[in-house]
Amino acid sequence: MTKRFFIAFFAVCMVAISGLADNKYAEATFDTKSHDFGTIQEAKGPVSCDFEFTNTGDKPLLIIDAAASCGCTRPEYPSKPIKPGKKGKIKVTFSPIGRPGAFKKSVKIKTNGRERTTTLRIEGTVIPK
Repeated sequence: MTKRFFIAFFAVCMVAISGLADNKYAEATFDTKSHDFGTIQEAKGPVSCDFEFTNTGDKPLLIIDAAASCGCTRPEYPSKPIKPGKKGKIKVTFSPIGRPGAFKKSVKIKTNGRERTTTLRIEGTVIPK
């Protein structure tokens, strides 16, 4: 029994050590993580902004999910991997209809990168119809 335990323990250690040796990773480096729309007119409808990023890591970057803090905000993100050194963008659209006054919203981005979660923020003030 102890011989089997030793062999299993040794195998687990070797797998763990080999995983540590691979220090390559993906990393999304955003130009900016916030956007201020300023004053917008409710009557003009939705407004959008782009958050551009670069994969500054060594492996392809996958955007796994982008979740907005409320239904009035809609993120769009690339479904294909972003190669190292290449750029991508996340488009965030805010609908001001029925939402007069100041707003602050966030979008949580989940990736396979070193930093698994990044939060993007938008804000502004809606002038009612």
